[in-house]
Amino acid sequence: MSNKGRSTPRVVCCAIPIARAAGKVLVITSRKRPNNWVLPKGGWEPTDGVLEAAASREALEEAGVRGTITRFVTTIPSASSTYHFYELDVADLDAEWLESKERRREWVDYAEAIRRLSWKAELAQGLSLSTLAPPKR
Repeated sequence: MSNKGRSTPRVVCCAIPIARAAGKVLVITSRKRPNNWVLPKGGWEPTDGVLEAAASREALEEAGVRGTITRFVTTIPSASSTYHFYELDVADLDAEWLESKERRREWVDYAEAIRRLSWKAELAQGLSLSTLAPPKR
């Protein structure tokens, strides 16, 4: 892994869009790998101010999600990026959004989300630490 020319790892903010009543999470297709599923995520930008704002912005741009960040989940460092995960309680989904022509989105249960995200360890790990995860025995 490399830092892609950066001296420090990229700060990545990731939303976990949740429909609480249904117990579902919204996953989206990757633009680089259209057959793979991801959570809405992207780089923090200075105009975002706080990390939560970047997670919320990415959810709107990538998935058309409107809602409220309700919980910080975890920070997961990797060689090239530091991932910050936030739960986002979904209030509404836009019919058209910035990346709607480039991505699909789908509500799935926790087990299916883990299965779809398993190709990207950081995403599966972040979701596994969310309140959607079944209680550990």
